[in-house]
Parts: sequence; C-alpha cells; structure tokens
Amino acid sequence: MFRSFSNIVFIMLFANCMQPHTDIPFADLEVPEGIAVIDRRIELIEFAKKYLGTTYQYAGMNPAKGFDCSGFVYFVFQKYNIDVPRSSGEYKSFGISLKPEEFRLGDVLVFYGYQDNTQIGHVGIICEANGMNSKFIHASSGAPYSVTISELNSEMYTRRFYKCIDVMH
Repeated sequence: MFRSFSNIVFIMLFANCMQPHTDIPFADLEVPEGIAVIDRRIELIEFAKKYLGTTYQYAGMNPAKGFDCSGFVYFVFQKYNIDVPRSSGEYKSFGISLKPEEFRLGDVLVFYGYQDNTQIGHVGIICEANGMNSKFIHASSGAPYSVTISELNSEMYTRRFYKCIDVMH
C-alpha cells in the first residue's frame, strides 16, 4: 500500500514537468554574448555569399555595377554597421593581427599587392576558418574576375599574406 501511495505521489509531483510551460517569457531569455557573435558572423558570411559571381569593377562598391576587393568588404560590413576602411591600403595600419589559430568567420585577410610586396593590395573575408588553410570570399581582379571564394593556402595568397584582423569583436 505504501508503495502504491508513493508511486501516486511521484507521478503527481513530476507529471507537471512534462507539461509545456507557455508562461515563460521567451523575450526575457538572454542569449550568451559568444553565441550572438557567432550567429552574427554566420549571417554576415551568408550575406556575402549572395554576391558570389558579381563582376569585378575597379573602385566598385555596388552590386549592380560590380565590386573591387575593398569595395566588396566595405559593402558587406556596412550592412552590419561595422566600420572598415574603404581602401585596401588603409588596412595596413588597421586592426590587430591575429595568430592563425585565432582566425574566425568574418575576419578580414589582408594581402600585399600582386606585383608589389611592400604595399597592401588586396583584402577578403574569411568564410571557412581553419588557420592558414582558411577559405575567404573576395572580389578578384584575376580569373574569375568576380566575387569568388579562394583558399588562403594557395601559392598566390600564401606568399602575399600580410595579416588577418578581427573587425567584429
């Protein structure tokens, strides 16, 4: 008898746990800051990928007319109210360099120019973070002459790599 009584009490106490709680105000739930930043980085990359194939246009920063590398980076970050330089050359003294193991989605890769290894000449946004094996989205003035995704570990970009910076902190 005692066992039946205790089973009934147990069921009554915990039956309520299985009921949905619709009285919890979801708007009051806080998302940890780290998760919100990760989601924002993913959203930024998804937005940038919408422009894959957009024509390269020197000094361009308009999807209808085309982008150059810094115009594309500027366009993407402006959508999220993040201030970045408009010219690739301005990235030389912009931001703090990250170690490869610190690279994350949305970080900006900065490269020397194609023929001049003293001047900054190219920028892109990491879309797959994996240190020096990361992939990045950028407006390329070479083939394919459009917004594309390239591998940082390719000879073309490894030899020109200057730094990676976090502009979304």
